[in-house]
Amino acid sequence: MHTPSVPSDIEIAQQARLRPITDVAADLGLTADDIDPYGRYMAKLPLELAQRPARGRLVLVTAISPTPAGEGKSTVSVGLAQALRRIGTNAVLALREPSLGPVFGVKGGAAGGGYSQVLPMEEINLHFTGDFHAIASAHNLLSALIDNHLTQGNALGLDARRITWPRTIDMNDRALRDAVIGLGGAANGVPREARWVIVPASEVMAIVALASDYADLQARLARIVVGTTAGTSRTPVTAGDLGADQAMSILLKHAMRPNLVQTLEGGPAIVHAGPFGNIAHGCNSLVATRSALALGDVVVTEAGFGSDLGAEKFFDIVCRTGDLNPEAAVLVATIRSLKMQGGAPKSALDVPDVDALRRGLPHLDHHVHNVRQFGVPVVVALNRRLSDSADEIETVLQWCAAHDVAVAFTDVWARGGEGGEELARAVLALLDAPGHEFRPVYDHTHPIREKIETIARKVYGADGVDFSPTAERNMTWLEANGMADTPVCMAKTQYSLTDDPARLGKPTGFRLLVSDVSGSAGAGFVVARCGDIMTMPGLSPSPAAVRMTMDTEGRVSGLS
Repeated sequence: MHTPSVPSDIEIAQQARLRPITDVAADLGLTADDIDPYGRYMAKLPLELAQRPARGRLVLVTAISPTPAGEGKSTVSVGLAQALRRIGTNAVLALREPSLGPVFGVKGGAAGGGYSQVLPMEEINLHFTGDFHAIASAHNLLSALIDNHLTQGNALGLDARRITWPRTIDMNDRALRDAVIGLGGAANGVPREARWVIVPASEVMAIVALASDYADLQARLARIVVGTTAGTSRTPVTAGDLGADQAMSILLKHAMRPNLVQTLEGGPAIVHAGPFGNIAHGCNSLVATRSALALGDVVVTEAGFGSDLGAEKFFDIVCRTGDLNPEAAVLVATIRSLKMQGGAPKSALDVPDVDALRRGLPHLDHHVHNVRQFGVPVVVALNRRLSDSADEIETVLQWCAAHDVAVAFTDVWARGGEGGEELARAVLALLDAPGHEFRPVYDHTHPIREKIETIARKVYGADGVDFSPTAERNMTWLEANGMADTPVCMAKTQYSLTDDPARLGKPTGFRLLVSDVSGSAGAGFVVARCGDIMTMPGLSPSPAAVRMTMDTEGRVSGLS
């Protein structure tokens, strides 16, 4: 369980003795000639690894809905991979890359925590191998080509009022959500409304995360719809029409290749791509997961936020696209977060409250059901804390026994892999259990409306869906323009099963509001935006950036 004596994440990371990346690669059967090192502790892997036959078994780490109490999904993912290797399993970790927006905002990085981190932590949480910068450059190259096309005569007849392609930046900057560009006269282009999205919400990020090789990357980039022509026909105009796809793919040549790093205990970790789970599909790249499956016996991967978001998209989008077969899942929770789901105030979460815990257990039940309906067996990973009382622990154990739910306690934050061995053995037991068969929750050939309603009812527990007039019009247009037979990527608040972030627990009697539906033809899915979810976050009144420092020798503090 968490102890107060554990140093900060960055202190632990800075004190660690890293293995040369060539040694980490050797654990996977790779030689120095098989990798391209970025310094001593990071490397790019060859794309051809993703084409090798899979030998490993795939385990997904997901969670209940996040709260300020903290659940620790990334930390558990790293700790589980470390624990599996400690008990003799050739495990490989596959994680998303962090975004600078949360790093300098409130959430922090995505390298795990405590003694369950991926290293080198500073580099991974900051510029890493430059993948995010390459994705932003490719995205903004297309943006520049669009406006240049308008300025140079607009031979394609692109309607400046119907351009759907935004610009991007990897920072929380609310002032860029809506803007007007092209002001200052004819030399500065055509004045029009524009918007920015954060890089993890970029369709280029989704494409990099879902493309299988360079040919697939180029084909997907060419299919990006940037807007439509004027008039009632609204003919799609694509990146391929603008001649942008080849130059974009050149910028993404190295970003397409997965990154090899290591856990705090020296095990292999493949960290690549970083779409957000609330506004994109929320999983690391297919080439990273396939590479891990070719190199390891058990692959631990993670999907963003709760089972209603990242896990659903992993199962319905990623596994369908990549023909993956997840065989087990880990559902991360804490007693503190379950009490908050049961109505306990944030200020009282360390006070024993069995009644609030009991009121929060239906929320856990909903997430367990979410995973099981995909045909994937699940174990609850309960992160222990010093504040957990004996009565609260017993309440959770009794509930799990009554609902035939496997449960394992973890303390990977304070004890690393050693604190995850109980969970590791539970995961191996799930993998050995017969009678499970993975299945998506909807048929991708069904109408867009039906797919959205299926997710809302089966995954969120909604009574139904209300579509705005804009969403209605766009669904009709998308189905008429080749986007009918694609999966759906739901953009929804991560804090609630509903579209209202304030409704915690297991709400009933609600309907989901879909405010807009748009196409991501290159990524290969349509996006349904629920409620007032935004694709460009803002900074808080006290962003993490103002608490970070660097001394005269370049030593960083305050990064988490």
